Amino acid sequence: MFAKTIVRTVAVLSLVTTMVIAPQAAGATGLADASGSVVVRTLQGALQGVSSNGVDSFLGVRYAAAPVGPLRWQPPQPVPAWSGVKSATAYGNRCPALVSTNGPLSTSEDCLFVNVQRPTGTKLTMRLPVYVFIHGGGLVNGSSNQADGSKFVRETNAIVVTLNYRLGIFGFLALPSLAKTVGNGNFGLLDQQAALRWVQRNIIAFGGNPSRVTIGGESAGAWSVCAHLVSPLSRGLFSQAMMQSGSCFSRPLSESQANGRAYAASVGCREAGNLVGCLRSKPVRTLLDKSAAFRPSLTSGTTLLPTSTQSAVEQGHFAHVPLVVGSNRDEGRTFSQGAIGQKKADYLKFLETTFGAKAATVLSHYPWPSKSDRFTVAYLEGAIITDAGLAARIGGCTQLALTNTFARYTTVYAYEFDARNGPGLTPIPGYVWGAGHAAELAYLSPAFDNGTPIAPTFNSGERQLSRNLIKYWGTFAFNGRPNALGQARWFTYNATHRIMSLRVAGQSTLISAAAYSTEHQCGFWNSMA
Repeated sequence: MFAKTIVRTVAVLSLVTTMVIAPQAAGATGLADASGSVVVRTLQGALQGVSSNGVDSFLGVRYAAAPVGPLRWQPPQPVPAWSGVKSATAYGNRCPALVSTNGPLSTSEDCLFVNVQRPTGTKLTMRLPVYVFIHGGGLVNGSSNQADGSKFVRETNAIVVTLNYRLGIFGFLALPSLAKTVGNGNFGLLDQQAALRWVQRNIIAFGGNPSRVTIGGESAGAWSVCAHLVSPLSRGLFSQAMMQSGSCFSRPLSESQANGRAYAASVGCREAGNLVGCLRSKPVRTLLDKSAAFRPSLTSGTTLLPTSTQSAVEQGHFAHVPLVVGSNRDEGRTFSQGAIGQKKADYLKFLETTFGAKAATVLSHYPWPSKSDRFTVAYLEGAIITDAGLAARIGGCTQLALTNTFARYTTVYAYEFDARNGPGLTPIPGYVWGAGHAAELAYLSPAFDNGTPIAPTFNSGERQLSRNLIKYWGTFAFNGRPNALGQARWFTYNATHRIMSLRVAGQSTLISAAAYSTEHQCGFWNSMA
């Protein structure tokens, strides 16, 4: 019923969502010399990083060979061993992506890198927990170098790993001629699995514990986390998981293949038996320039995802590990900013286009106010997008439904990010972003920058929320329970049907699922299903 709006808002995801807890320089399991450099020996060879301000950082570490030439649209291949010591003091290339608010144009396919940060002084025997973060960006952009994770490392004493994975047409192309390739439609997901295997094999060398690996992700990164929960090829690669503002969103193979064929035709590749060969002959920039209409998605009906991620979760066919799942109170305000300046007629057209014959019913629940301004349409559409979960089932009532589904099978801690008056991702004079999509990222990684630095504008209450979030996330990484000394006690959703409302100035508190449902009008939206 709401397909047109879903497509539109999923496209917007690519413009606003990427998080990473990524590093500054590099570190080691050995001693730092006078210059601050440190050396760690992985299975492939030795790496030299840098120790700074209590954090050892190893950046731009290859976990797979460059997927170029005949390796384009093939599973990631191993990295050959090397002799000597390789520098790991700078981020590797971003994966190819069009220009967006998530970073500059990138055209280098040599981009499969991980970054590792750990507390300075970590010893091999410490076996610290590992937090692996998967960035968002709608599967079309973003990178592991968007933010610095040193504050997270310092305040939690955990090891942080971030990674790049193939994006857009390079990471999520599906074609009939790729049917025998394991990654058909999911090459980016296959990259993530390769990075997780790299962690399993090498994190001990950094003082980490391969048996205590938490995978987390935001937006498209959270779609990926759900896929790892479901995929049989991800079993044993992590022990717990976190999903920030995501869903179990995937698309059938037939739809992804149709999308792939349409894209191939757009770049002049139409010969059925040679689509892949033709596409491999095209330069990166040509493929990127033609990809604006390509809508990547995780693809089900494949080796990696035998069934849709949503149906697999509903049937309990996923890894039953401890989970933190949640979303932001005003997810849709990030997606509805394009409606700023629109009039009542535009709002009514949105309702009619999205809901058809039920437009009047939706209007009765989200009425036009007696007083309006240039932001009214954006706020109304934002509320509807949030509550109905129109952006790929992210937020609102679809989040509550997903939480209830997970809780039938495994331990779940639920949250709603509820800092509604903080700075927006991009400054729009007069527009209140609320707790919009991706608003929590700067609180978890204060150097997060989606075009405009956010954390430098925090007031004291917002800075306290940042500390609180990092402690909650860190304690979950350590023991599978997001409880930190001196902070509001966070009980499982299973036992209490309560959701942690994450608020500024130490005011976080548990709210009931019933209160959350009322807040987002879930009774109404459930009746619309």
